[in-house]
Amino acid sequence: SNTNITTRRAVALHKMIRLVTLACAHKGYLNFMGNEFGHPEWIDFPSPANGYSYHHARRLWSLKYDKNLYFPDLFAFDKQMIALAKQTQLFAWDYPALLHIHEDDKILAFERSKLIFVFNFHPEHSFSDYLIHAPAGKYKMRLDTDESRFGGLGRLNPDQVHFTSPIGDLIENRHALSLYLPSRCALILARV
Repeated sequence: SNTNITTRRAVALHKMIRLVTLACAHKGYLNFMGNEFGHPEWIDFPSPANGYSYHHARRLWSLKYDKNLYFPDLFAFDKQMIALAKQTQLFAWDYPALLHIHEDDKILAFERSKLIFVFNFHPEHSFSDYLIHAPAGKYKMRLDTDESRFGGLGRLNPDQVHFTSPIGDLIENRHALSLYLPSRCALILARV
């Protein structure tokens, strides 16, 4: 059910974990066995102990068509996330450059392939006007884990343009984005 808060939390974290795994991978994207789309509850390869059953050694691709579950939304997110990684040649860039980390707020931000990745892993707190250091410029959202088409709550405006502002003294020439970061949400910004 779309109103089950435990399921919503699990789906939100699942998307964020997949995105941070993809964004921080070096030259490829590999998930842990069982985290791939469409796996049953656990993986159990055929063996004498299970009567050589394939029941838990298969992928359930049909789940992406079941509108009563979140799987169509998760499949749409995976598809969009991987398409963006290909389009921006994410793996051509060696490693992400850390922009911000705050353990108490549970915020992580980094830059890779000229994209700004921002994660709010906090289970309860959303933050408004949260400052994230970024190269000077104008930014637009490329991906948002909280979009309703991905099973999210749709708390961010996909058309909003974000501008950096100078911070600190003028000699340092540092800039920051001021962002609204909903709880259990990640977003990707690109300079325009």
